[in-house]
Amino acid sequence: MIVYAEVEFMIQTAHSLKEKRAVLQRMITRTKQKFNVSVAEIDHQDVWQRTRIALVAVASSKLSAEREINNALAYLQSNPEWDQLDVWREYL
Repeated sequence: MIVYAEVEFMIQTAHSLKEKRAVLQRMITRTKQKFNVSVAEIDHQDVWQRTRIALVAVASSKLSAEREINNALAYLQSNPEWDQLDVWREYL
């Protein structure tokens, strides 16, 4: 089972692309290390206060893949440096 999620964040504290990328790269790296998911920024690469991140989990059961995505999303949402705007999921 494959679970795909997209999440969009607003980074209020970023005042440049360099500040945005520092926050984003730190969170992407930590998420990959803590959870069995693939993560990448997929939109708003040239906008300094906004980002859209895609996460994918592959597992033998829907429950396992969904749990991994949920844990990764909860971790990303816990970062006080940004605010979540939108979440979208798809099951393949």
